[in-house]
Amino acid sequence: MRDLYGAYKVCAYSAQWIPWIEGSPTVDHFIPKSVKPELAYEWSNFRLSCLKMNARKRDFQDVLDPFQIAPGWFILDFPSLLIKANPDLDEGVKNQVRSTIKRLKLNDDDDCVKHRQDWLMRYCERKINFDFLKEIAPFIAYELERQNLVESIAFIMSVTYNSTVN
Repeated sequence: MRDLYGAYKVCAYSAQWIPWIEGSPTVDHFIPKSVKPELAYEWSNFRLSCLKMNARKRDFQDVLDPFQIAPGWFILDFPSLLIKANPDLDEGVKNQVRSTIKRLKLNDDDDCVKHRQDWLMRYCERKINFDFLKEIAPFIAYELERQNLVESIAFIMSVTYNSTVN
């Protein structure tokens, strides 16, 4: 477990840093032990996962392998911070992306969305720099770069936040 954490530090499914001290990093057997017990001790079958995502994935096999996902399959909508399937994907891949989002409850769990918002707002408020955001929330950073929002996201989020508060 320590080797896996040392190699990644980021949940393979939420793409966010897992603090070791909380005791929530877990080893997910991507191909469940119940399906292929011979892979139970194979490093290539291990995925670092936070406890919540591992519990949701369980032995289900309708979640995409994080090691096989191509850039751009999942997109992050700003300012809602909801994860979506890229509309340009072919229907088969798009359905797999949607299935993964649904199985892991990446949008249905307010804590997941709030956690993305917390990291993004820390960046917008200049409490953390972009390099640190890349380390602790690489998917958010990737999407900011892909959508060319690195410099303008603070304004977008402040307008959104202020309009919902007032």
